[in-house]
Amino acid sequence: MESARAVLARLLQEVVVAESRSGTGEAARSLAADEQIVATALRERIEADRAAKTLARTSRSAERDPLTQLPNRVLLLDRCAQAIAAARRDGGRFALLVLDIEGFARVNASLGRPVGDDVLKLVAHRLVSAVGDADTVSRQDGDDFVVLATGLREPSDAARLASILVTALGAPSRRGDTVLRLTASIGISLFPDDGGDGERLVEAALAALQRAKRHGRGSFAFHGGAAAFQGMLSLPPVAAARRPIVRREAVAGELERRHALLRAANEKLVIAALDARLLQEAAERAQRRQAAFMDLVATELGNPLAPIRQAAAMLGGPRVEEPLMPLAKAIIEEQVERMARLLGAVREVSRADAFAVDFNRRRVDLTRVVNAAIEAWRPAMDTRLQVFTVALPAGGACVVGDASRLQQVVCNLLDNASKYTPDFGQVCLSLENAGGDVVLEVSDSGIGITPLAQASLFEPFAQDTHAIGFNGVGVGIGLAVVRALVEAHGGTVSATSEGRGLGSRFTVRLPRAEVPPK
Repeated sequence: MESARAVLARLLQEVVVAESRSGTGEAARSLAADEQIVATALRERIEADRAAKTLARTSRSAERDPLTQLPNRVLLLDRCAQAIAAARRDGGRFALLVLDIEGFARVNASLGRPVGDDVLKLVAHRLVSAVGDADTVSRQDGDDFVVLATGLREPSDAARLASILVTALGAPSRRGDTVLRLTASIGISLFPDDGGDGERLVEAALAALQRAKRHGRGSFAFHGGAAAFQGMLSLPPVAAARRPIVRREAVAGELERRHALLRAANEKLVIAALDARLLQEAAERAQRRQAAFMDLVATELGNPLAPIRQAAAMLGGPRVEEPLMPLAKAIIEEQVERMARLLGAVREVSRADAFAVDFNRRRVDLTRVVNAAIEAWRPAMDTRLQVFTVALPAGGACVVGDASRLQQVVCNLLDNASKYTPDFGQVCLSLENAGGDVVLEVSDSGIGITPLAQASLFEPFAQDTHAIGFNGVGVGIGLAVVRALVEAHGGTVSATSEGRGLGSRFTVRLPRAEVPPK
């Protein structure tokens, strides 16, 4: 436009000169011709601008993945070149992380291509949200994504980022009646350690990805130069990644079955696992609590009466509609079963010597125990769409004990964490070797524990007041079983919480098994 104005001004000057030389008629003809020239120049300029914009859009489209609008391989390599130049200038380093979404082919096959495309868009959104503003997330092909992470100081920074990415992907999502919980294997290459250009760094990261897959799903591996971080696990290698897709109907049935099994095991052990000395010390406390406990049982037994009366009224009406009969039957059966369970817990108190705790002690790798417990209790967290994260040691964590009893400990802790955490909350499990102990921690973002309740939290039938009725009714014996079994293995268990609504953390310490001589 500035150029057009300059041309017009020059032409007007020429018109004035022409008028003075040739008279008015000739000047008018010159002015019309000059106006035509200017209009043509303006149209050509507009067309040129339009062509430039189209070319820019085409160029950007050629550098973007059409589905997710993330940078493709061409743009990624260009940004790698820029990162290499900046790193050489400033003496810095950066990392390339190649991610392969585990089980994505099953998502496409089970739910269809449109849902698969939506899942890829969800993956892209979660990865972009998890990295820094200066980092690049690129989709290469299918379910392969690459993250260019700049500004790293140590390989541990890349390891932490890999854990963040896997955690972000692991948040459950719901598609109709299906719950998805995605995970990824990650290969990591570092500049300048593993290559001097983008192509070599991508190849190095792909080689590391294959090693991560061999190690187990949900893990990451470095290409080289960072041996201390090889094989670190961000998610459980078997249990959490085994089923990326679960159907809610199947989950509900499985969850109820596992709850029934855990309740039965807890009820048999709540008294039997406590030795005679502890029972004697607790006798006076139990007597003082008896009246309060019986009030609680009476209250809980009274709660089902309302739905039972309602169901009876439905069945006893003058004209009972056919669809109401199965509903009434289900209500009565559910409440009767609940009453029977509560009465069974009361009977356990009077049968302290009815069971004997039998331990099959041997060397046990707790990572396997944790995997089995996660496999059993993942349906509960999937149903509530809770974010679940796990940290396991790469070399295992061995103790001497009974694997089935230790699994019961972990199941009770996971059940407790999930049950008392609202939907979309967080549940975390970590296992580590700490000196002569193996330390298991289960934490959550749930309803928390009041200071008054912490002192008696592991006593039989003890319940925090605000926990009664949250996500169903319990009788308060799961944590008593946890303490009894942990102490029978020579360990300790403790609970901490900042207070009501601030979550809780349970810590189990067990003696670490001695390393057998070679």
